[in-house]
Amino acid sequence: MHAELAALFNNQHGVATTAQIIAVTNRRHLDMLLDCTAVERIWHGVYSLGPADTERRIRGLDLSCGEEIAVCLDTAALFYGFDTEGRADLHVLNPSGHQLRPAPGLVVHRRTGVPLASASGRPASAPAWTAVEVARTRTRPRALATLDAALRSGRCDPAALSAAIFAQAGRRGVVNVRQLLPLADGRAESPMESEARLVMIDGGLPTPVLQHEVVDARGRLRRLDFAWPEQWVAAEYDSDEWHAGADALRRDREKLAALQDLGWMVVPIVADDVRRRPQLLVNRIGSHLSRARVS
Repeated sequence: MHAELAALFNNQHGVATTAQIIAVTNRRHLDMLLDCTAVERIWHGVYSLGPADTERRIRGLDLSCGEEIAVCLDTAALFYGFDTEGRADLHVLNPSGHQLRPAPGLVVHRRTGVPLASASGRPASAPAWTAVEVARTRTRPRALATLDAALRSGRCDPAALSAAIFAQAGRRGVVNVRQLLPLADGRAESPMESEARLVMIDGGLPTPVLQHEVVDARGRLRRLDFAWPEQWVAAEYDSDEWHAGADALRRDREKLAALQDLGWMVVPIVADDVRRRPQLLVNRIGSHLSRARVS
């Protein structure tokens, strides 16, 4: 790639239009770059220098429309740091004065009155509005996961979420979000922990303390995913995604032994307990809580 073309991509954050590329080289050279994957077509008439990540794909839309595109829903949640699903589709608001067409991997929302803020320097639907709008499209467990993540991100607080729920009153799913908001807790560290907590609450268990801290006999600080401190009962969510490898397994066993030495009863939880055997999980935890109360 010659210097002028490289400079073009560099000056435009890795994206360029067909017309811009042809102005400094020729179509044959562009085809060659596409064949060797040095350049990737991301939208009609828009190319990326190398593989395009989410930010570069959006910059390509900016270039195509001639203005900054505002993101919303999952994409805005990603930029704010509280996306829980990791979906690849881009969600954007149609810019005024343009007719941005949907495409594979691109969902265009034609909405008015959406409050805007800045997410990583880009226009985006406001944080609390985004959290509520995403949550109301989810199942109850994933909606709670979204609300938990929004609080954990620090970009939202309960008052802002409540105001966004009021502003979206009457829309599909918003009643579900309103009912879940009192349960939301920013201390949940993963979506599956949120799902597990909802199973516990729906099953009639006392609401657990999240990330409860104890100091073991060697002076090490230990955090418990779910704890009922008065009964000395805890539950720990074990995820293959977060706990993989021999070192992680060794640390988990050391933690379990340290907690047992202190007198804690620790109930391990995996995804199937939460999604396929929720009542059995509730019964297991409930039986330990009952025994602790009797003793």
